[in-house]
Amino acid sequence: MTLADDAITWYQTNARDLPWRQPDTTAWGVLVSEVMLQQTPVVRVEPAWRSWMTRWPTPAALAADPVAEAIRMWGRLGYPRRAMRLHACAVAIVERHGGRVPDDLDQLLALPGVGTYTGRAVATFAYGQRHPVVDTNVRRVVCRAVEGKPDAGPATTAADLAAMEALLPSDEARAAKASIAFMELGAIVCTARSPKCVDCPFHDVCAWRLRGEPLPAGPSRKPQRYAGTDRQVRGLILEVLRHATGPVPRQRLDLVWNDEVQRARALSALVEDGLVELLGENNFILAGDAPPGEVQPL
Repeated sequence: MTLADDAITWYQTNARDLPWRQPDTTAWGVLVSEVMLQQTPVVRVEPAWRSWMTRWPTPAALAADPVAEAIRMWGRLGYPRRAMRLHACAVAIVERHGGRVPDDLDQLLALPGVGTYTGRAVATFAYGQRHPVVDTNVRRVVCRAVEGKPDAGPATTAADLAAMEALLPSDEARAAKASIAFMELGAIVCTARSPKCVDCPFHDVCAWRLRGEPLPAGPSRKPQRYAGTDRQVRGLILEVLRHATGPVPRQRLDLVWNDEVQRARALSALVEDGLVELLGENNFILAGDAPPGEVQPL
């Protein structure tokens, strides 16, 4: 038995029942899930994914709506530029591929906002292809089980991809199953701070466990602070604009945060990122929103 065999056997019994893993989930559903899951936990993504797929079950459905609607629908998932990227991706899929998410990895990687991880994930999880799909969870599992180290580095490297590819079965369908199994192991068993080694299918062969090495002191990644940051201020501004039915005056946005310098910086960043548009000198709307109506009252 190989590590891949053990992982697949474990996955068949222990995998979480997530909607984007259902047999009838389309490649578009997989793509949406992968974008949403970037830096956002499953518990927050699942209801958002269901709502998104109900409203826009195909790339063509999303492409037909303005990008402002994607930003609105994104809600409080965080990092709202992902909504813009998904919209741009949907438009490109319609224009380049007749509305069908391509199954060719190079074509996937050429889509707006689709990077190395997302492209490989869609090709593997949606189309059952054999590609090393490496995220933080996978790197941690491979690093511990094979290399005997407690944690991998901060970013995926070519060596990580090669290490994972070496573990994949030659059969495409089985390799795809192994990829999701390794990822699930890292998410719910071989976790960063509280690994459940007794429940791991690699318990008897894991190089890190056999060496008896402890976890590194402190978190493997420095937690990102949110309260009081520009991210929080941008989120508060977007919340106002998402619920507006017309242009919002600057004075209304001034009410969301007391620090004038930080507030102005956050608003400027939203405009620079293309999430918000300036109308005239002092009114704002979501990018791509409907033609201006009446200015929203203070």
